[in-house]
Amino acid sequence: MAKKTTTKKQKSIEETLWDSANKLRGTVESSEYKHVVLSLIFLKFASDKFEERKQELITEGKDKYLEMKEFYNMKNVFFLPKESRWSYIIENAKQDDIALKIDTSLHTVEKNNPALKGALPDNYFSRLNMDVSKLAALLDTINNIDTLKDKEQDIVGRVYEYFLSKFALAEGKGKGEFYTPKSIVNLIAEMIEPYKGIIYDPACGSGGMFVQSIKFIEAHNGDKKAISIYGQEYTSTTYKLAKMNLAIRGIAANLGDVPADTFAKDQHKDLKADFIMANPPFNQKDWRADNELLDDPRWKGYDVPPKSNANYGWILNMASKLSQNGVAGFILANGALSGGGEEYKIRKKLIENNLVEAIVILPQNMFYTTGISVTLWILNNNKKERVVKLPDATRNYRNREDEILFMDLREIGEPFEKKFIQFSPDQIEQISKTYHNWQQKDSDYEDVPEFCYSAKKDEVNSKDYSLVPSKYIEFVNRDENINFDDKMKALQTDIADLLKQEAESKEDLLAVFKDLGYEL
Repeated sequence: MAKKTTTKKQKSIEETLWDSANKLRGTVESSEYKHVVLSLIFLKFASDKFEERKQELITEGKDKYLEMKEFYNMKNVFFLPKESRWSYIIENAKQDDIALKIDTSLHTVEKNNPALKGALPDNYFSRLNMDVSKLAALLDTINNIDTLKDKEQDIVGRVYEYFLSKFALAEGKGKGEFYTPKSIVNLIAEMIEPYKGIIYDPACGSGGMFVQSIKFIEAHNGDKKAISIYGQEYTSTTYKLAKMNLAIRGIAANLGDVPADTFAKDQHKDLKADFIMANPPFNQKDWRADNELLDDPRWKGYDVPPKSNANYGWILNMASKLSQNGVAGFILANGALSGGGEEYKIRKKLIENNLVEAIVILPQNMFYTTGISVTLWILNNNKKERVVKLPDATRNYRNREDEILFMDLREIGEPFEKKFIQFSPDQIEQISKTYHNWQQKDSDYEDVPEFCYSAKKDEVNSKDYSLVPSKYIEFVNRDENINFDDKMKALQTDIADLLKQEAESKEDLLAVFKDLGYEL
């Protein structure tokens, strides 16, 4: 009988590298090894680019320029002295001082390339005191990756995205805030269309919003040189990740001179952005002291956001930085849709000022750090009639100052990584097309039950300025058509009956033990 053969699925580069990284467990904390892997990937990629450029100079007969960094920088290639090159690292991979050699390499790369200032970890590998054999095994795995093999596939970029998502998955709730799931970023980009001008992210994490903006431009035949990128990040290690993530893709960005709190130390005070994309921390508490930031110019014309929750601080920070035609797309917890107090006053003013363009509820389980459903807000500083030409389309906008689009995407999405949800490309296209049709003249937009509804401002006012989509979208088959008070009263009765039955069972049990002479 012939022996049955099975074809083993070949692992992707990302999966192979992830398996290798997992072997670091026990020698470093899981919260640390993402920086180990991504720093080494960066160094391998920079070395591959350097060697490629070096060979070009040799082919051109310019051997005397091989050690002159100007001839590398002119081609957007980082110049690497001998002790920073990957070949040198591999030659010494099994030496006891390999961690020190890696630190020296990273320090020298940064020192020789001003664009990397503050991007690379300082004395990081030496401090971790890793097992040399495990580190050598990881270096060997990375050594087998040809980072330049397929320029169209952006191998290093793929590894970055894969690892950032994997680390966010592994670290779970309370960590991984630096990563916004790719399909959400794609959706924001397709809706606000950041094709030219200034892009800003006040809580930029690892730079994913910027990367996707550039990909959007490339996909729609735009000009990457027509974009300027500004951002800010509070956490030092994440700030470095962002700088590396952008550097390996050749994306120039101003992320501020240092990692810093956007509220306490705004490094882009006078910025006016054409596009804002952000996923700030949800429901951030005690983000300012009682007497701090009371006269901040970002709140001008509005109430001061409450210190108990930073959601409206983030909203006003972004609203204050919109250019005359600026558009912002950002993610917030659902509580911001209907809060009271100062939040109510700010929300009312935002609506009266015609800034709120769309409110989009996302499905549960899209984020790796929380299972809750969250909201995509779109603010637009110019909802008036105008014509905008994109590289591959023309938008003939109608006046929408008196309207807000509500969308409910909670029944849309596909499974991802077993317990998570993401949007497929077709779903992103459907959602963004609905939004753009709603914006434009002579389109086929129409309200769809359980999906979308265009509300007049008077209708929003009549619902006390609530931005909860279920108050506007028609629901036929889902729980939104159930009267909340009736449902709660029924539950109240059921729970009361259960508690009564539990008490009676407890009394019966005590009586049985008492009859047996074992009183409890």
